[in-house]
Amino acid sequence: MGARVIVSLLFLFLIFGSNADAANKRIRDRRPCKRLVFFFHDVLYNGNNAKNATSAIIGAPAWANQTILAGQSHFGDLVVFDDPITLDNNLHSKPVGRAQGFYIYDKKDIFTAWLGFSFVFNSTQHTGSLNFAGADPLMNKTRDISVIGGTGDFFMARGVATLMTDSFEGEVYFRLRTDIKLYECW
Repeated sequence: MGARVIVSLLFLFLIFGSNADAANKRIRDRRPCKRLVFFFHDVLYNGNNAKNATSAIIGAPAWANQTILAGQSHFGDLVVFDDPITLDNNLHSKPVGRAQGFYIYDKKDIFTAWLGFSFVFNSTQHTGSLNFAGADPLMNKTRDISVIGGTGDFFMARGVATLMTDSFEGEVYFRLRTDIKLYECW
């Protein structure tokens, strides 16, 4: 009877173990159903560039004002943006949409932010929006944030967006390359 139980347990282990391996393999081998690359261009209002600015500090700690970022890590600053999205890294290229949302500098000792924004498309190629949220450790060369939904062409989209700072010009302009991999496409 003892040998029969051991053989049965071994048999069950082999069956369930192979199913777990198959499930893990499916997750690892999963390919995106759609992949897109866009650039968004952020021009921070600094008190002198109202005509060209696409973002502004709307909340600042007591020791800062709304035209100068606070301290070295900008801790406590809340910035809203309405940035153009382009297909290449040229700020003057025709926009295919707007990146609209906010970022909060959320650490006192490390230069990092938390993002919540949408890509709102207005081109003939795409309609609707893609929504993003997540931590953005700015000092990392690349960082991933979640694609948490969408509308129109991107209805119920889910995936990951890899951000890379493509250009950084002081505290006035930066450009992000956004490599979007969608794993749920309807």
